[in-house]
Amino acid sequence: MEASLSLPFRSVQPRLHQAPATSFVTCGLRNSTRRPLWRSDVLSTEAIQAVQSLKLAKSTPRLSHVLSTTLARLLKSDLLNTFAELKRQNEVDLALKVFEYVCKEEWYQTDLALRCEMIQLLGKNKMVTLAEVVFSGLLKEGIEGDTRAYAEMIGAYLTADMIEKAMQTYEKMKAAGRSPNEFTLMILIRNLEKAGERELVEFVKRDCVEYLDSPKKFLEEVERKYPKRRSVELV
Repeated sequence: MEASLSLPFRSVQPRLHQAPATSFVTCGLRNSTRRPLWRSDVLSTEAIQAVQSLKLAKSTPRLSHVLSTTLARLLKSDLLNTFAELKRQNEVDLALKVFEYVCKEEWYQTDLALRCEMIQLLGKNKMVTLAEVVFSGLLKEGIEGDTRAYAEMIGAYLTADMIEKAMQTYEKMKAAGRSPNEFTLMILIRNLEKAGERELVEFVKRDCVEYLDSPKKFLEEVERKYPKRRSVELV
């Protein structure tokens, strides 16, 4: 059973967001060691203690009390670092509760990077329904998802072997004017090949011609890193 998710969506004026730079990954859909841009290099004592307290109270009746009392004492930076550390440890239920708490804070404004991190964690744990709620929250808060947000949602579907939903989201991304980047194309090619969807693989590889500056170089890199998969020649 997936945990419930209740977020206070706020109506705000749309803002433009630049998609972050991407790179090849060596395992899974993304390198899990990549540090969020808003996370500090070193956790404060307060953040470390918060993580420990939440983990000790997990699955106990004390959790709600610990959440309200522990998180209320944290500065904004420590609160975000607590979320990031729980995500790093794959404490998905606790990270989700901290995420919900952050969204209720007075200082909170829609944080695209934070939502992408949450979608990634939920997708990794095949909690697709909750990932969809977080993704749709961007629209409810007046923010159009950027390329990374769509890519994380595509990755969530692929992790759950929901090929049709992944391709629908890919088409929605393009229709919204968000050009697929190398990371998006990489996870699609790798996972579609793994699923034996050869026609879809060829379709995505042909999209490389339209959306990448150096499509042949990109596909050569895919072939070099993953030699067991046969490349489709560009036409």
